[in-house]
Amino acid sequence: MLQDIRNNAQSTIAKVIIVLLVIGLSMFGVRAIIGGFSGEPEVATVNGKDITEREFTRTVQMQRQQQLAQMDNPDPSLINEDQIRQQVLEGLIQRTVLTQDAEDQGLALSEQDVDSLITSMPQFQVDGEFNRNAFVAAVRNMGMGVAEFRQALRRQFAINQIRAGISQSAIVNAQTAKDILRIQSQTRTFQTLRIPASAVADDVKISDDDIATYYDEHKADFVQPESVDVSYITLSIDDLAKQEDISEDAVRDLYEQRKQDLGGEEQRRASHILIEDGDDAQKTAQEVEKKLADGADFAKLAKEYSADPASAQQGGDLGYAGKGVYDSAFEKALFSLKDGEISDPVKTQYGYHIIKLTGVRKTEAPSFDEMKDDLRQELARQKAGKTFSEIRTKLADISYSDPSLEGPAKDLNLTIQTRDDVKRKGNKAPFDHEGLLRQLFSDDVLSGEFNTEVIDVDKSTSVVAHVRKHHPEEQLSLDAVKDRIHDQLRAKRISEALADKSKALVERLKQGDAPGDVAAAVNGEWQSHDAVSRNAGDVEFDVIRSAFSMPRPASDDSSTYDWVNGAQRAVVIELNKVTDGKVEGKEDQIKALTQYLNNQRGQREYAAYVQSLRDSAEVERP
Repeated sequence: MLQDIRNNAQSTIAKVIIVLLVIGLSMFGVRAIIGGFSGEPEVATVNGKDITEREFTRTVQMQRQQQLAQMDNPDPSLINEDQIRQQVLEGLIQRTVLTQDAEDQGLALSEQDVDSLITSMPQFQVDGEFNRNAFVAAVRNMGMGVAEFRQALRRQFAINQIRAGISQSAIVNAQTAKDILRIQSQTRTFQTLRIPASAVADDVKISDDDIATYYDEHKADFVQPESVDVSYITLSIDDLAKQEDISEDAVRDLYEQRKQDLGGEEQRRASHILIEDGDDAQKTAQEVEKKLADGADFAKLAKEYSADPASAQQGGDLGYAGKGVYDSAFEKALFSLKDGEISDPVKTQYGYHIIKLTGVRKTEAPSFDEMKDDLRQELARQKAGKTFSEIRTKLADISYSDPSLEGPAKDLNLTIQTRDDVKRKGNKAPFDHEGLLRQLFSDDVLSGEFNTEVIDVDKSTSVVAHVRKHHPEEQLSLDAVKDRIHDQLRAKRISEALADKSKALVERLKQGDAPGDVAAAVNGEWQSHDAVSRNAGDVEFDVIRSAFSMPRPASDDSSTYDWVNGAQRAVVIELNKVTDGKVEGKEDQIKALTQYLNNQRGQREYAAYVQSLRDSAEVERP
């Protein structure tokens, strides 16, 4: 495996990993990879290597900032600090054992290799070329020095070599994929006997003692949750936008500005053959180029040679695109071709491309009539955004000093709405917002003497609320829930009786009773289902699931039996025939499934490898 890992250092997969390196560094911090400073307090020691409090705290802070950045309305109080700290510490421990394992295997990169990696990273390039100023600025933005980054990159890349080596060594053969396809496309022929709840319902009796006993044993299930009746004011940019008067001239002026950007762009349709970077890549590209010069079909060669599987199946077709979509070298070659022309091999970070121009078109701007409604709404929202900010500030000031919402509603010409039975969770918007709920159920606001603060429930809507009435949590009486308990017990016992009835009927079938006699016992009829697939929509899901989990009949003239049940019916199933699906002519599906299975196995084996390192590591925590 070690040799495979070394080989991966120069592969396309390794180059793809480059894109992940900066992300990894920013997520876990440089100290997580190159180690902390000696002599500092540590939060853990892994095989004698300290994880310092400094690197741990720094990484926790970075994780917290990332979570806040992902929120529409950042609220630090919504972050689970304990969970972040636990996840960060475990992540640092895993990265430490992986770094140690990489060092043990001698997977260090040379200075020349590091130079090559850095110069090939698109994050550090300008116009397709490495730019040292861009590199230094990016590294500083990560909070590192250049030497620090180089060391971190070397060790992080070594970890990714381990991942690539293990993942690529996980092989699933095509036969396994074929077997799975046969099972996935399998059909089953079976019969069903439906037993309605009415077949057992008359025998199910629920007494008052049953209800009382259940109530006493499940009192916690019959509690009326705490709730509040609320008055509230909603301030919304969308609502304000409806009140804005936008002139036709303003809309037309905006259309004229936009029209220049929306029309006249040249788009080119390209097909390409990608020869993945490697020792023989240039030679292979030249061979393909020669075949094209000799009159070979471009689409056929794309299917045969191209390392881009998505476009290869389409004869290399990439569709139409304008400038700024492709790699700069690819784009330069594409826009220099005439319709139907084929380029010389073009080198990019992905390998060698042979490009064919198959079409040219220019986009046309939509008409004024097509765009005017959207443009008018855009202008209205722009104006409303300014109004929104002004009114929100006033609303916050007035609602803070006023003990109710009457004053702010009157002063700002806003409407008071009401909502009853607002609970601590499970409400419809806007009372599904945690920050608003937290304030509603605070002691000050529950007293009815104060309003909430103005809460931004999303980017364009703010809410201020007032509690009109507080309903504390209350234990419901037996009389209040008697009917509910009766229905629950009756449904449960009917389901149990249906199960008993089904088991008895299946046992009769297994003993050789005629299916007709079994059906007569419940006044039912068998229904036939021929060659049913797993995703059949005309058979109930639980019946399908059971039918496809049943063992095959031992012979053509035998059957197997099972049953499923619910509160309203049970179904007895007689499985008669199992027909495996055909895989002939499904080479593309087999190939795709084999690749998927390889990826899944690779991920599992890598996860198991990391866990084994983690389990065998000596981890000490102060």
